[in-house]
Amino acid sequence: MLNTLVVVWRESLEAMLVVGILLGWIGRQADPAPLRRGLWAGVAAGVALALLLGVATFAAQSQMQGQALELFQLAMVLLAVVLVSEMVFWMHRHGRAMKRELEARAAQRASVLGIAAIAAIAVAREGTETAIFLYGIVAEAAGASLAGLLAAALAGFALAALTAAVVARGARWISYRAVFAASEAALLLIGAALLAHAIDRLIGLDWLPPGIDPLWDSSALLDDSRGAGRLLADFTGYRARPCATLVAGLALYWAYVAVRLRAGSGANAPVPRGANPEVAP
Repeated sequence: MLNTLVVVWRESLEAMLVVGILLGWIGRQADPAPLRRGLWAGVAAGVALALLLGVATFAAQSQMQGQALELFQLAMVLLAVVLVSEMVFWMHRHGRAMKRELEARAAQRASVLGIAAIAAIAVAREGTETAIFLYGIVAEAAGASLAGLLAAALAGFALAALTAAVVARGARWISYRAVFAASEAALLLIGAALLAHAIDRLIGLDWLPPGIDPLWDSSALLDDSRGAGRLLADFTGYRARPCATLVAGLALYWAYVAVRLRAGSGANAPVPRGANPEVAP
């Protein structure tokens, strides 16, 4: 449930940020009304495209059974790991310049159709990623209540709207940069949890050897089947009795994350003196 809330919150917040930047730019134009209508038309089109992908994904899996369904779910979980990680790396690298880049793109396409296209692409991308992430989470959380997942998704969307409103109104004790830094960490933990689940499935299919199993046993300290241990297992991939292959896979994942984040930090240009470093409009 927590994974669903975090994913929907983060993806919705980024989409709201894009829309907010475009609205701010449109408000400075000589004739903003047509551009504003184009923006909302693009948002609607982006939402429709994302919903279409979500429906298509669940429809495809409903036609499968047995090993075919198992492999489809495994592929979606691995795709979710790749997308959630790459999204974090992209935002880490480009987050500071996002407002400037969006406004430059809007200026180049200063027409109703151009603004609609920018909004549609941005919203569809966030919505598509959300659909894939949520499918991966649902595939991982076998037996989870659909009503509970829906409630977590709605709570994540409401929290995103609240976060965007608070920051947009100039609250100095919170910034998009701080929010995104926290959400990057949370999403990478979710990526690790999804990867752990995928490795468990690959071992179960005999596609990977488990190695030493278990490599250690910490269940006496923190059992992963209940309470705080279960929360850690769902949110971070913690296992009380992990096999060597799982430990090696997660170690490689975090090593790769560290390398990519360091490369992304190095690529960020220094913020000019006196400039606003925030990505918020």
